Amino acid sequence: MHKYKLIDHTADIGIDIFGGTLKELFSNAGYAMFDIITDLSSVDTKNIRTIAVEGIDREQLLVNWLSELLYLHEVKNMLFKEFCIDTIEENQLSATLHGELLNEKKHIIKTGIKAVTYHNLSIKKENDHWKARVIFDL
Repeated sequence: MHKYKLIDHTADIGIDIFGGTLKELFSNAGYAMFDIITDLSSVDTKNIRTIAVEGIDREQLLVNWLSELLYLHEVKNMLFKEFCIDTIEENQLSATLHGELLNEKKHIIKTGIKAVTYHNLSIKKENDHWKARVIFDL
């Protein structure tokens, strides 16, 4: 199973995310966003950070999760490539992130993401796996 695939969307970037579990789905969402931002093969996992995020439901939790990751990238200059969801419930999660500080000599920013949107946002369980759709504002 692929972690994600890009979908056509006017002026923005959309992704469909896949996971065998909800933890894997959220982990793959983080991976997909940073894979769009940079070439993850150049990112090392020498920095570890733990975060906790809340939302009123799974959809808002996903937006808040990705928005927190985007904040850490934009404000703290972090790039992450491993996302371990330690715990996840209907409206909260805790995670351990592995990555490093942005180094302009080492990393190339491919795509600048401005925001995670609620447009066409969905999370659903299909048979034995999870699928989500997210649109990023560029």
